[in-house]
Parts: sequence; structure tokens; C-alpha cells
Amino acid sequence: MNLQIRPRRLRGSETLRKMVRETRIDRSSLIYPMFVMDGENKVEEITSLPGQYRYTVDRMGEELERQLDAGVSSVMLFGIPEKKDEVGSQAYAEDGIVQRAVRYAKKEFPELYMITDVCMCEYTSHGHCGVLCDHYVDNDETLKLLAKTALSHVEAGADMVAPSDMMDGRIAAIRETLDASGHVTVPIMSYAVKYASSFYGPFREAAGSAPAFGDRKSYQMDFHNRREALKEALLDVEEGADILMVKPAMTYLDLVREVRDHVNLPVAAYSVSGEYAMVKAASANGWIDEEKIICEMAASAFRAGADIYLTYYSKELAGRCL
Repeated sequence: MNLQIRPRRLRGSETLRKMVRETRIDRSSLIYPMFVMDGENKVEEITSLPGQYRYTVDRMGEELERQLDAGVSSVMLFGIPEKKDEVGSQAYAEDGIVQRAVRYAKKEFPELYMITDVCMCEYTSHGHCGVLCDHYVDNDETLKLLAKTALSHVEAGADMVAPSDMMDGRIAAIRETLDASGHVTVPIMSYAVKYASSFYGPFREAAGSAPAFGDRKSYQMDFHNRREALKEALLDVEEGADILMVKPAMTYLDLVREVRDHVNLPVAAYSVSGEYAMVKAASANGWIDEEKIICEMAASAFRAGADIYLTYYSKELAGRCL
């Protein structure tokens, strides 16, 4: 057979396949999501996330060292306070868990880039992402506390803030507050396209952030919608976001591509707790090859257009999938 074009020519060896590879994973594009909690000298394994832990501030350095040793230099912090109240006051307290963790990390590991999740759900007694008016989250009152929280994180030393609440106007409110306080150079990574997803279950157990009643569908997005994702992303661009995130990653890669094709900002994809837990469970039963699966999942996110990948498998990816 006289074939002039044979695509298989470029698949003949591992060296050649790597040479012509279109999608590449780099350690600098990985962010590790980490849970920090109040207390002293504690490390608690998260039952629904085997291999992931909650750390008190005095023990978090153990994991930070492991991340750095693997070549991962960016971490996103999620705080778990000892006390919660109706307005989530520990979210913006000067001595709050995230604020203390950031100060520690920046002092002991100055080479780390510290990003903080900005939301209220881990801090409110009702588990919703803002201030309640009866059983409804008051959007505009919540914006004031989100901006206050972001500012407290930055004043503690955070390099970047990442609001995940999905309130309308939160990027503008945070940007205005940071700029007015002299923090014009601090970037905002917006959870711009965040769906009301069942893939968050293990995270809510990890952070103790499940809502006490109802759900979050009045502020997180309906997973049936595609055009709405672009609407949210473009609004955040207008309000001053520096990076846009799509969450979850694996089952929303069409939205990663949608956002990538329409904006010039960097795009992040968050491989969430449910994705991690499913891989761990299947691997524990011998049904899949965990190492190969996580590399394939990461490649799919970058192939779809992500520039940044948030994953609980950051160390493993950095060591095996480049």
C-alpha cells in the first residue's frame, strides 16, 4: 500500500512520542489544596480522602516540605476553625486559622507561593457561603465579609486570594478593597465557573462545611448550563479577576475549553475531592492503575486548555507525569 502520510511514524518510540507531545505538564502549573485546622500538634487523616490530612499550624510544615521536595511551590489553604458562628467571624479574624497558617508558612517557607480560599462555608454555623436572611444567602451583605476576609489574608502575607463563594459582584468588591488598602499587586484567582456538584462530597467532610439545611444551588451553577459559564467568566474578567477557575475539572472539561477560547486570562481547573476519592477507591480495589490514571486525568485538563491544575495528587504528578 502506497501511503504517503503515516501518523504512526511519530509514535514509534517513547523518546519520539515525548518529543512531539502537544500537551505538557509542568510542576510550576500545579497547586496543592491543603487543610489547616485549629489546635496544636495534630495531624488527622481525612477518611473520605485517603492519604490527605488536616494539619494544625505547628505541624503543617511537614506537608509543605514534602510539596517543595517534589517541586511543587504553590499551595492553596482551606481553614477549619474550632468555633463557628452565624456570620463566620473566624474567616476574617486577625488570629484566624488561615491567617496564622499564612504567617507561619511565609516565615518558614518563603519560597512557597501561598494562595488562600476566600469563602464563608467552613466558618458559618449553618454551613452556607454567606450571611443568611431567613433561609436565603444575602448576596450584598456577604460581599462585605468576603472582602474583609480577603484583606485579612493578604495582610497576613497571602500572595493571592481565591474567592469560591459564587456571590454576584465578589471580584469587584474584593478588588476594590484590596486596591484601597494598597494591595494593587495582589492577584485574584476567581472560582469563576463553579457548579453545584456532587463531586464535592469528600471535601465537605474534610472541611466540615456541609450546609445544615438546603443546598447551594441558589448561588453555585446548574451543571446543565454551558452558556452561563461563559457569562460568569466574562463578568469576572470585567470585575478585575486575574485568573479564572473552572470547578470541577474532570466532567467539566468542555467548560475549560469554552472559557479558554473566549478569554485571554490564565485558566485553572480544580480536580476536586470526588475525583480524587473515586480514583483512590478504584485503585484500592485493584480495578485501575492509579499512577497512569492520574497522569491521564491531568493531561486531559491541560489538553482542554487549562494553564493551572489544582490537585490533591500534586506530589505524585510532579514526580511521575512530567
